[in-house]
Amino acid sequence: MFYPFVFFLGMLLTALFSEAVLQHFWIAQMLKMRIEQVTKMYGPSWHDKAKMGTPSMGGVVFVLVYLVMFVAVAVYCRFPADLCLASVLYPLAAACVGFVDDWLKYKSNSSEGLKSLQKLFMQILITVPLAVYAVDGEFVLIADIVLPRWAGILFVSILGVTILNAVNVTDGLDCLAAGCTLITFAGIKAFMTLDPVTYVVLAVTAGICMGFLWHNANPAKVFMGDCGSHFLGAVIFVICLNCNAVLYMIPLSFIFMIEILSVAIQIFTIRKLHKKVFLMSPVHHHFELKGWGENQVVIRFCIIHMLGALIGTMLLSVIEMYM
Repeated sequence: MFYPFVFFLGMLLTALFSEAVLQHFWIAQMLKMRIEQVTKMYGPSWHDKAKMGTPSMGGVVFVLVYLVMFVAVAVYCRFPADLCLASVLYPLAAACVGFVDDWLKYKSNSSEGLKSLQKLFMQILITVPLAVYAVDGEFVLIADIVLPRWAGILFVSILGVTILNAVNVTDGLDCLAAGCTLITFAGIKAFMTLDPVTYVVLAVTAGICMGFLWHNANPAKVFMGDCGSHFLGAVIFVICLNCNAVLYMIPLSFIFMIEILSVAIQIFTIRKLHKKVFLMSPVHHHFELKGWGENQVVIRFCIIHMLGALIGTMLLSVIEMYM
């Protein structure tokens, strides 16, 4: 028990230090290249002054640290290549989708990158092959509830695309997405049995999040961008998939799911009912407009996320136990 903990801690601290140091130099480079935040026209008005000009592609360092550390540990520990495939390729592919979006924003000097349907198509394109690979027979949803393979593939694909977008829309305030991801990781560590490969994925990505938060603390010196948020969403998905607990991703991603649901509700009610449910979506902007300060929103959302993940996961465990 002692040695696995030391190994986990060593990977986490190495990733933390590497992320913090490399991000420092990447921030300086982004400032030279003027890779900076251009606030959305429909965001809160005070974000123009507070966030305009902040380097906005910090997620590039996530990918670099993750690939180097994961490959190094996998080679050293002689992990089977087939077990490592999804843990490397899917986060990398998701980060590439986000990077394309970030790069288009940079080149056009605007807040608009890929169109929504373009991004959705690319997300589906990378997620469906993973779902097909992961679901190789009947899919056990929970306890005795079993789905046929086609339904399992569809369900897994929908969840994968959802978490990519959910983390993406949550990344609108300093520390919110990375902080909530760390809480999700803590829940995964507490409730799931991790194989060695997934153990490495969790430790390295947790360290990356901590190292990023060093620079992302309000007022942020860097934002992760779509590259970073897509990468984190993909890692959460891959970990739950590797643990055969993809349904648990829903409660463990509680605040992410609330955020993406708020966007869906807002779009539906505006288009169909011609009215707004929220002052602004995602829902964190609603509370900003209600008068909550940015730090208040972040801390309170992290608390809600922690409680939602804990209660939801426990309820799901009880349901599974008695079914």
